[in-house]
Order: sequence, then C-alpha cells, then structure tokens
Amino acid sequence: MNYKIAVIAGDGIGPEVVEETVNILNCVGDKFNHKFEYEYLLAGGCAIDEKGIPLPEETLEACKKADAVLLGAVGGPKWDNPDAKIRPEQALLGLRGGLGLFCNLRPALLYAPLKEASPLKDSIIGDGIDICVVRELTGGIYFGERGREEINGVKGAYDTERYNENEVRRIGKIAFETAMKRNKKLTSIDKANILESSRLWRKVIDELAKEYPEVEVNHMYVDNAAMQLVRNPKQFDVIVTSNMFGDILSDEASMITGSIGMLPSASLGEGKKGMYEPIHGSAPDIAGQGIANPLATILSAAMMLRYSFDLEEEAKAIEKAVVSVLEEGYRTADIMSEGNKLVGTKEIGKLVLEKILS
Repeated sequence: MNYKIAVIAGDGIGPEVVEETVNILNCVGDKFNHKFEYEYLLAGGCAIDEKGIPLPEETLEACKKADAVLLGAVGGPKWDNPDAKIRPEQALLGLRGGLGLFCNLRPALLYAPLKEASPLKDSIIGDGIDICVVRELTGGIYFGERGREEINGVKGAYDTERYNENEVRRIGKIAFETAMKRNKKLTSIDKANILESSRLWRKVIDELAKEYPEVEVNHMYVDNAAMQLVRNPKQFDVIVTSNMFGDILSDEASMITGSIGMLPSASLGEGKKGMYEPIHGSAPDIAGQGIANPLATILSAAMMLRYSFDLEEEAKAIEKAVVSVLEEGYRTADIMSEGNKLVGTKEIGKLVLEKILS
C-alpha cells in the first residue's frame, strides 16, 4: 500500500525529531511492504521567515490532499511576542480548523522503565499510569469572538467561550467510543457551577451516556480535576473536556508521567485523516545539538499508522521497539537517570529502528 504523508518539520528541534521518525516509517515500510511518500512543507516560525505568514496556503492545500500530516514543532523565542499579529502558533489553529480536526487524543502513559522519572511518589503511581485525554480542538475560547475595547477611558480585552451542542456531541461520541475500547470509564471535566457553556457541555454528555450504558460516567470541575490528577491519577481512564481545559490538563497529565519528551498526540476529524505530533515544544535552546528526544514523535507516527492507516500490527511494532530500548536502559538527556546509558537523537532513533528489524 502507498500512503502520502505531509511533513511539517517546523522549528527548533522539529527537523531533528522528524528526521528520525521518517527513518522509522521507512523501516516499517520496508518490513511490512508499504510505501510512504513524503511532501515537506513550511509552517510556523520558519514559514514566517520565508513567506511572511505562519501557514502558507500551499501548505494547507497540500495537507488536505495528503493521507495524514506529521508535525514536528513550531515556535520559539525569535517569534515569541504575544502582542504580535502574526505568530507561529497560528499555524496550528489554521491546520486544525482547515483540516476539520476537532478531536485531540493525548495518551498519558507512564512506561514502566521510566517510573523513576515521575515527580509523584511510588505510593501514588502504584503499578503505573495510563490516561487518555480527549480534548475538543476547534471550539471554545480559542476560536471564540475576541477583541480589545475602551470604555470610559479604561482599556480592556475579551475572549469568548462558546460551544454548540453538535460540537460537544461529536467530541463526546469519540470519548465514549474510546472508553469502550479501554476500561469503560469516562470523566467529563467542566466548570458547570460557573459557566453556561459548561452546563450545556454536561447536559449533552449526560444525553450521550444513555447510548453507552456500559460506560461509567462521572463529572468533575476543572479545578478539582487539576488537583486529583496529582493526588490520585489512577482514578482516571478517559478524560473528555473542552479546548482550554484540555490544553492545560493534558500538559499536567503528561508531566506526571515524567517527561513531555515521551508523549505523542493525534488530532482527528470525521474521516481517517489526522495530524500527528509530539506534545512538546520546539525547545530552541537545544536545537542542533543532537540531544533532543525523538521518541514522542516516533510514537506519534505509531498513532498515525493506527488511526489514519489502520495498520495496527505496524503501530505495535514501533511501540514495542520503543519500550524495548527503554528497558535496555538507553536514555536521552531529558529522561536520563543514574545507572542508565545516555544517547543522542540519532543514536536512540537507530536503536528503535534496529529493534523493529530484529
């Protein structure tokens, strides 16, 4: 089978981790008799430098024609001005909206060999952490009406949190389906004691719950959820929440697993097309030094194989290879601990590749 992948390496360490991931995909293609075709595209800070805008039209159009999108990272201090009208992060919003990717699946999995990397105590971690955050991606405050105003000489600003029932229902449906494939437990997170949009969110989730009687559903306010994630993360299986709450809580969930350098994500829509990226940023302070951790991007490629291409065996081959390398004690600097073997970006990529072929 032939698959066309739009590749956006982006900024900072993006090109380095993407290069290792493409090597892994080529290895999988050789072993399982698939052909992956790549089209390299500009987005983010590098696109601002070269084209003057974070998301050139030709990039979005090429992504629409591809079977899936692989993204490294965008942004960095060079373009880090929150008051600027043009910012690298606008490329992400443009890609999500332009491709209709309304759902972000972000697994927060604590790998057994990395247990010591978690900031939580052993008594809290127990035999591991395995949470899947389902975040709504194209609605809410990030896409709502916003602006500046001046009333009676006083300057102000506003951002609007807005959802309709269809937006909530479609993300809720994916969350319930995800829960059905896991432990049939779903926690919906909102702020229904304060926000009208959250009251609508809760109402729609409760309506959906009737279609999934096997799934245990509970609701939790976002402030309590933030506390419970560090107090007792094992109580969670699948979490579904809004765009802004999901942005914050998924980062928190990832950090309790030890390193954001290990965690992938998938942004999905109605069909098979998706955008796959690590949850970490562009880390410009270590760019070009050959020390970045490519495993989150490599694991994102495994999610691509699973969700966009229906290649479950191939996805598991990558995931198994990553775990095997970790079990043998190989570590990049971000997950290094005493007694393990420090390796760089290319070295750990090569080790994963060798495990796939073995």
